[in-house]
Amino acid sequence: MREALRLAARARGRTAPNPMVGGVVVRGSRRIASGYHARLGGLHGEASALRNARGRARGATLYVNLEPCAHHGRQPPCVDAVLEAGVARVVVGLRDPDPRTAGLSIRRLRSAGVEVTVGVEEDACRELNRGFRSRVERGRPFTTLKLAASLDGRIATASGESRWITGTTARGLVHAWRRVSDAVAVGSGTAIADDPELTARERGRVVHRPVRVLVDSGLRVGAGARIFRSRGRALVLTTRAAPARAAARLEAAGAELLRVRARGGRIDLAAGWQALGRAGLNDLLVEGGGGLAAALLRSGLVDELRLFLAPVLIGGDGREVLESLGVRRLASAPRLELASARRVGEDLLLTASLSRW
Repeated sequence: MREALRLAARARGRTAPNPMVGGVVVRGSRRIASGYHARLGGLHGEASALRNARGRARGATLYVNLEPCAHHGRQPPCVDAVLEAGVARVVVGLRDPDPRTAGLSIRRLRSAGVEVTVGVEEDACRELNRGFRSRVERGRPFTTLKLAASLDGRIATASGESRWITGTTARGLVHAWRRVSDAVAVGSGTAIADDPELTARERGRVVHRPVRVLVDSGLRVGAGARIFRSRGRALVLTTRAAPARAAARLEAAGAELLRVRARGGRIDLAAGWQALGRAGLNDLLVEGGGGLAAALLRSGLVDELRLFLAPVLIGGDGREVLESLGVRRLASAPRLELASARRVGEDLLLTASLSRW
C-alpha cells in the first residue's frame, strides 16, 4: 500500500478533478506489476497496474490506495477491469467518497467472490487525496494560503515595494509547491502590482503550468496580463455585475469567467470557492495578496497556512500582512494549530492548520 501511495503521489497537480491513485499487483511476496494515474484522461491507477501485469494478475492481489471507481468518465469503470483481470484479492486503502462509487465497487467485488480488505494505511490514503475529498464532500478545493512577511509583520514598504522579502531558497520552495498544485490563485491587487505568470519553474525552465485563478470583483486586470498570456487554463472569479466589456475582452483572451453572487459589492467567496470546485479543482494554492488572504480567513475557507517570516524589519509605515482582517475580539480570531516551524534558507517557514480536513 505504501508503494501504491508513493506511485500515486507522482501525479500531484495533474489528475484533477480525479484523485491520485496507484496500484500494485502482488503474488505471494513478489510484485508482478504496478502503475498509477499519471494525468487526467489517462489510464487510472488500477487499470495501469493491470495492463502492466500483462495477463499475470489472475489469482493475484491488487493493492490500491482508493476504491476502484464504478462509474463511466473519461475512462471506463476500474471495477470492471479488476473483475476481468481475475484478481483474487483487492486491498483498498480508502473507500471512495464519490457518491457514484462510495462502496459500490467493494460490494460488486465481494459479490463476485473477490476477497476485499479495506482500511490499510487509511490515514495516509486520506491525506494524499485531501483535495479530492474536499471537492467531493465540501464542494470546494482544499485551500493552502501562502504568505510572506517581515519579522514585524509587513508584506511591503510604505511605497508598496515587496520584491523580494524572502530569499531565493524560499522562492524556490514556492515553485515546488506550484508544481504539485492543481491551481494557483491571486487577487487583483497582486496581479496588477506584480504581473505574475504563476507557472512552476526550475532553473529558469517552466516545468508545470497549474490552472491560474484570478479573483477580481471589478475585472480591473487587463487581458494583456501575463496570467492570461501564458499557455494553459486561466479562470477569473468575478461577480455577476462585472463590466460586460471587460469580461468580453478577457474571454477573447481565452480566460474562463466564473460569475458568482456579490456580497457588499465584492465576490461572495464561499460561493466563489464552490464555483472553483465545480470547475474541477482539488488543491488550490493562494499566493496573495493581503486583502484576499484576510477575506479568505474571515470566510473560513483556508485549510492550511504557510507563512514565511524573513529576517528584515520594515517598520510602522509598511503594509501589514493582514491589515484588513479586522478582528475586534480575540474570541472571533481565526485559531490555528501549528504543525511545524523550520528554517528555509535565511527565512523561517511556519505551517499551521485551520481545519481538520
